[in-house]
Amino acid sequence: MRTFKRFARKRFSDAEFTVLELGGQVRSHHFRRALLRRFGATVDPTSAVYHGAQVRRAAALTIGAHSSIGEDAILDARGGLTIGRCVNFSSGVHVWTAQHDWRAPGFDYVTDPVRIDDYVWVGPRVTILPGAHLGEGCVVAANAVVRGTVEPYTLVGGIPAQKLGERPRGLDYIPAGPGRLTWWW
Repeated sequence: MRTFKRFARKRFSDAEFTVLELGGQVRSHHFRRALLRRFGATVDPTSAVYHGAQVRRAAALTIGAHSSIGEDAILDARGGLTIGRCVNFSSGVHVWTAQHDWRAPGFDYVTDPVRIDDYVWVGPRVTILPGAHLGEGCVVAANAVVRGTVEPYTLVGGIPAQKLGERPRGLDYIPAGPGRLTWWW
């Protein structure tokens, strides 16, 4: 019975990944949000998920109001992924919540949730590693690799990401969303 359950879970996971991968190519935010919700994600209707975005284990994904996930993003929610309100992911952002423990003799598979607070801006081609927490209002510069905690309202960049500056507090903006851009798809 355990073998069957494991087999069934693997087949469902493969089917979910395939459907979400294909659905990610459809040029409709509404369709992509609906598809993610169908697989158990919590996705606010004011958010945007651009074409080419990949999601792994939608049921463990939350995307807040007015957040924007750039094209070709990878959102690995296998360990749990929470994205707050008014978050902007640029193109090619990778968020990982699962990996192998390179120190373990059995190369064990481990997960660690990622949390991204409100008003965070993540630049192009950033990689966020398992267990990261991006504090409110922080900015991550292009091509950075983030692990651990990024303090609120800081600018970080580099590999590994390090503090480069500070961002003003009291942010109160709503990123452009569906219907506010002429090329919105």
